Amino acid sequence: MIGIELTPEEPPSRIADYAAGAEAAGFDAAFVSHHYNNRDEFITLAAIADATDDLLLGPGVANPYETHPVTLASRMATIDELAGGRGVFGVGPGDRATLSNLGFEQGRALRRVLETMRVARRLWDGERVDHDGTFAADDAGLNYDARSIPVYVGAQGPHMTRMAAKHADGVLYNGSHPRDVAWAADRVAEGLGERPTDRDDRVNGGAFDFAAYASVSVATDREHAREAARPPVAFIAGSAPDPVLDRHGLDADRAAEIGEAISAGEFREAFAAVTPAMIDAFCLAGTPGTVADRVETILDEADSIVFGSPLGPDVADAIELLGDRGLLMCQG
Repeated sequence: MIGIELTPEEPPSRIADYAAGAEAAGFDAAFVSHHYNNRDEFITLAAIADATDDLLLGPGVANPYETHPVTLASRMATIDELAGGRGVFGVGPGDRATLSNLGFEQGRALRRVLETMRVARRLWDGERVDHDGTFAADDAGLNYDARSIPVYVGAQGPHMTRMAAKHADGVLYNGSHPRDVAWAADRVAEGLGERPTDRDDRVNGGAFDFAAYASVSVATDREHAREAARPPVAFIAGSAPDPVLDRHGLDADRAAEIGEAISAGEFREAFAAVTPAMIDAFCLAGTPGTVADRVETILDEADSIVFGSPLGPDVADAIELLGDRGLLMCQG
């Protein structure tokens, strides 16, 4: 899979245009990111479904805190129905900094995501569900037919990455540096070693998909590309666990300050605090040739890649550049 992440910072119709351009450029999938302060991801996905024919699509990622997991499963099934069976359910614990604005804590995150996945699958199978765990459901069910939808878990830490390999259809590993992706490949191997032999694999041909969900900023001008990388890198650094920061020798105190600034809505200050080392660690930022070289190294470990936001100073141009350089190499 060669995918793209689109951030709904612009109206859904414009994001749908980007997705149509990605489909024409040869991309396989489009994921729409979620933060409460952007436009709604599922409404945007509906617009993408209408504007494309073959592109797989889904949230990248939805979190089961803001929305009850049963409701989330129904929204995903609705998008899959609207898209004619092209849905991919990206689910994860969400962005810690923005969730805190809404009074949510990522308590028992791994368990919450796993339970969400399991309950969603039962609902899509037509079951009525009673559940008492990190959330409750009492005789919940869907009043319409749904299909089995691939579930990709958004992950960055070791436990979530292993859990995804053990229980999900794929992982959207939040990593842009070959060092992180190689580390994640070991965690995926551990999880696959524990994968139940009696698991009912009805999607993806039963094959687990290790997808590197890599932030990318590409332009013909290197410095313009790196400057455009500041916003997503701020969000990544501000929520990065200490082991990830340590792996790259990054200042944990500075990363914490960035996360605090994001939570306070002080985005300009957060973006300005991003260091060149953070950009190197958390984004493929530079010219098409630079990005292509990094992608080639990443795909030595990963099965797939999703080109994540910001993509570049100009999103439409970035999609064209990635289609010209990234896709040909990935397929070659």
